[in-house]
Amino acid sequence: MRVSAASPTKEIQVKKYKCGLIKPCPANYFAFKICSGAANVVGPTMCFEDRMIMSPVKNNVGRGLNIALVNGTTGAVLGQKAFDMYSGDVMHLVKFLKEIPGGALVLVASYDDPGTKMNDESRKLFSDLGSSYAKQLGFRDSWVFIGAKDLRGKSPFEQFLKNSPDTNKYEGWPELLEMEGCMPPKPF
Repeated sequence: MRVSAASPTKEIQVKKYKCGLIKPCPANYFAFKICSGAANVVGPTMCFEDRMIMSPVKNNVGRGLNIALVNGTTGAVLGQKAFDMYSGDVMHLVKFLKEIPGGALVLVASYDDPGTKMNDESRKLFSDLGSSYAKQLGFRDSWVFIGAKDLRGKSPFEQFLKNSPDTNKYEGWPELLEMEGCMPPKPF
């Protein structure tokens, strides 16, 4: 009787780079990955230069708009905050947006309901940061965005999904959005 040796199984390993990207960013570029929340169940996450800034695990996310500020030159995190846009006070968001320092990148991820308390002033402030969708953001929409203070034109880093019973993935909510990539320092 002849016994053949078992062939070794090869494991395929995918190398991951900063923030879990499958390709490395060019030298001097920042890696990022932002995911909106999923319905009202799983909170959003934000990674910048391999640093998890906001996530349910860090217990620093909340329903509404989750915002992180990052220095656009160095990549240093300047701060983060969640704003309840269902039952919170929109004026806290307006004050925060008005105080964004020059040169800061603004990373935004929605969770549950980002639009109910939005007013014209907060929408204009987001539009001034480069958003194409802030003016139409509504109840339970999904939104991820990276903008900057004093941006000329619109940001290329934005995704938006309207809450619609005809297309929602989850009952009452659209699916989560995931945006990842590389951006140069002072990208705008």
